[in-house]
Amino acid sequence: MPVRPILRGAALLAATVLVAGCGSADGESSGEAAAGDSPASGGAFPVTVGTALGPVEIAEEPQRVVALGWSDAETALALSVQPVGVSDWLGFGGEGVGPWAEGRYDEAPKIIETLEPSLEAVAALQPDLILDTRSDGTQARYGQLSAIAPTVGAPEGVGPYQTTWQQQLDLVGRALGREEQADELQAEVERQFAEAAAANPAFAGTEVAVGAYTSEGFGAYVRGDSRVDFMEALGFTNEPAIQDLAGENFFVSISEEQVPLLDAPLTVVFPIFVDAAQITGNPLWQALPAVQQGNALVLEDQTLVSAFSSGSALGTQYALDNAVPLFAETLR
Repeated sequence: MPVRPILRGAALLAATVLVAGCGSADGESSGEAAAGDSPASGGAFPVTVGTALGPVEIAEEPQRVVALGWSDAETALALSVQPVGVSDWLGFGGEGVGPWAEGRYDEAPKIIETLEPSLEAVAALQPDLILDTRSDGTQARYGQLSAIAPTVGAPEGVGPYQTTWQQQLDLVGRALGREEQADELQAEVERQFAEAAAANPAFAGTEVAVGAYTSEGFGAYVRGDSRVDFMEALGFTNEPAIQDLAGENFFVSISEEQVPLLDAPLTVVFPIFVDAAQITGNPLWQALPAVQQGNALVLEDQTLVSAFSSGSALGTQYALDNAVPLFAETLR
């Protein structure tokens, strides 16, 4: 599927530098109301949603929602709300969402740029709510968007692109007056994680290295990235040698000399805008004991890679159904 340059660049930036998929936040637990929240019991309005940039008051039930943050559109759709404008962070095209969220629109939304959304395009949609729960989270971006309509950004205590799927579901559910649906969906996804972990006891405590290969070479993810969070929710432990490299970002570049750090009881790597053959045909990859022993997995299915990277409740469910069997098979 061809990807428009702006979408390609945005996805690559978020996937390999910022976070691509959101991470865990210390402090506030997922699904827990942030300071300044008021409950939207039964969809009652007005509601106030607490965010990192202050409380956001939503006077009435939103009718025209623009979803700009990573996976915000999927999250709204999961709660039966159809945004009129969306940002297509992973370059899906069409309605701007993954296959796991297709067929939920009555009318296709307007596609808005990701890193630098057109304020004119957003304003033209006459939104009464803007969702931006997973983005760079800057005051400048928030100020521009909130001048158009009430804008719900990231929760307190998280950095750029670090909002977890649980926090995103909580924020969007409150803003839309769909808390009950959000709680039910979160419980369902957490149940699926628990069932997958119970069905695969070999996952428990097994060290895993999660990496990617781009035109710049290999890199790896650390705690706070949605993919590592996904693996640890299944019982895995992120490879300590990689975790030790963690800094402010949640993706660390790995030099050719450091490629052996990717060796683990389970190694999972996927390509970003390069052919998978650049991984499998790489002598440094082939030299890894995990590869030689059959404990390394290259995710080549772009739909599955996108689901694994989406950091949304719906994408996570798709990954649980389709990636977990691959992990289990690779560990055998």
